Amino acid sequence: MRRLVITENITLDGVIDNDGTWFDPGDESEAGRELAAVTREHAAASDGFLVGRVTFEEMRGFWPRRVDDTTGVTDHLNRVEKYVVSRDMKDPEWEGTAILRGGDRLETEIRSLQSREGKDIVLTGSVSLARALLDLRVVDELRLWVYPVVVGAGRQLFIDGHELRDLTLLESRSFTNGVVLLRYARD
Repeated sequence: MRRLVITENITLDGVIDNDGTWFDPGDESEAGRELAAVTREHAAASDGFLVGRVTFEEMRGFWPRRVDDTTGVTDHLNRVEKYVVSRDMKDPEWEGTAILRGGDRLETEIRSLQSREGKDIVLTGSVSLARALLDLRVVDELRLWVYPVVVGAGRQLFIDGHELRDLTLLESRSFTNGVVLLRYARD
């Protein structure tokens, strides 16, 4: 059975909106390369990429066009099966993409993907979808890349009334730039 993993870059105050000042996926510094190496390890353990429509459209407009990508993200996204949750998308315009209709069918669609042979399915960004999947209890692992910044405003993964009490810490790893990777399993 495939696992569903949510991975998010997040600030100390819980913000996952990136205004371009605290998270750079193309960071070529030593610390950036250190983070990229772990990201490549995680990518190697996956063969599915799940996002909502907005995140999908942002990524579709950026990653496939990168010819100078040293992070490996472009190669990874072109290789894996992509799943986009959208009620109204007709043509994803990105090879290897399947459309999931979501809504009342979301849990059934996700459990069907999980029941297939393969590696992990990873969701990144897509805050509304991430919340819905956490509420449906279909998430197997939560990976939080916690950046040592406080931005004070922006969309947050966890909002008032959203409780996660059934988490088991799998890993806590710190990096030279102060970022901490926290990996939790859902019990």
